[in-house]
Amino acid sequence: MACRHALGSQGLRSDCAPEAALVEALFASGAELHSLHDPTRGGVLAVCHETAERSGLRIHLDELAIPVRPEVRAVCEVLGLEVLSLACEGRVVAWVAGRDAGTALAAMRAHPGGEEAAVIGRVAERRAGEVALVLDTAAGGLRPLDLMSGSDLPRIC
Repeated sequence: MACRHALGSQGLRSDCAPEAALVEALFASGAELHSLHDPTRGGVLAVCHETAERSGLRIHLDELAIPVRPEVRAVCEVLGLEVLSLACEGRVVAWVAGRDAGTALAAMRAHPGGEEAAVIGRVAERRAGEVALVLDTAAGGLRPLDLMSGSDLPRIC
């Protein structure tokens, strides 16, 4: 997309990568895994929203904890795109028991392709009337997140 709009940068590169070995390392860590998802279609936003809706729980994402390269954030701002809804190939979103978050994180970071792994949120009970997915913003606010309307962004592959 950036190339189509002449917004190239040296820091922009594909995030496409195999996930199998990273997932195997996560299983081998002994961490209690609740769910694993590939955010290729719909990005982190869609995966988290669907998981929160299906579970009846509320997911809080931490804007400052989500690893997004500055170049990607800049292109999204220029094009008016929600960075959390972009395709994220070669990444894994894992729901892990809170007590095992450090173990899972260490296993992922020790694996090639998982060096930038981060704890990006937490799961909580959802009370009546609360939205399923929220973003704890860098400014200290709470922003409801909903699925994007319309069709996904066009894909080459």
